[in-house]
Amino acid sequence: MLLTERYKDKIKGVLSCYDRIVIHGNIPDLCFDGGMPSYLYKNNIKIFDYPEWANRHREELREHAERIAHDNGLEIEFIRKIDSFRKDDRIQAIIESHGDHPGLVHIFSAMETCTSYKPWH
Repeated sequence: MLLTERYKDKIKGVLSCYDRIVIHGNIPDLCFDGGMPSYLYKNNIKIFDYPEWANRHREELREHAERIAHDNGLEIEFIRKIDSFRKDDRIQAIIESHGDHPGLVHIFSAMETCTSYKPWH
């Protein structure tokens, strides 16, 4: 018998939440073909210095993700081919092997290409 059924006469409501959160996003001011050059210009960054500037931020993000993984006893799984498997199936297998408990379950990492931003001389 479910707990909510056993105590239904004493329960005034039930709260539900998501079983997972997928974070995916973009920065609206930068996510179009003129956005990044405009940002770089406004911040006095030469367009051909972009790779060095971006690498610093990429490293900072990666170090932060690695720290979160380490703090939660996880390894980051790099996805080389994005459509090679269903991420939901992979997470379900992890939950089945490690148990169903609250908290961070897994971290996927993938490299996404950007075809809209190409500096030209």
